[in-house]
Amino acid sequence: MFRKFEKFLLNLAVAAVIALGLMITFSVVSRALFNVALPDTIIIVRELMVAAIVLPLAAATLARSHVAVEFLAAKLPQKAQAWLVVFGSIIGLLALMPLIYAGGREFAHTVTSGGFFYGDLNLPKWPGRLVFLIGMSTCWLRFLILVIQDIRSIRAGNYNFITSAEGSD
Repeated sequence: MFRKFEKFLLNLAVAAVIALGLMITFSVVSRALFNVALPDTIIIVRELMVAAIVLPLAAATLARSHVAVEFLAAKLPQKAQAWLVVFGSIIGLLALMPLIYAGGREFAHTVTSGGFFYGDLNLPKWPGRLVFLIGMSTCWLRFLILVIQDIRSIRAGNYNFITSAEGSD
């Protein structure tokens, strides 16, 4: 179930990247050929970039595709490597907590104050704040699931998750 939600967020991120490309292309073409600027292009592109970056974080975490330094860790015994993976996931959990807190506060403030971007379309700010909060929270939850699964695997003597590209629910 959670994987389906992560896949949905990943697909939304793909759609955001496609929309980014189209928006930038149409903006450049309309300005070059017709000398007409599309309204609030910079704001829309900035908000789409948030979706493109934040929404796939949980899927990247599941695939264990975050940046890792393995040249030293690979020389350690498998059990030590496994505990380093768990330690890294716990650090990820701790690092995301202040971001989620700040994102939640910002989202709540934006909704209650009715914040909007000053531009031709007066677009509301809350959708981008919500996307950020959903992306970060989903990634945090995936880290938590991985920590629990990895500790269970270590206790069972199974270290396959160290080299596996896909986790499991």
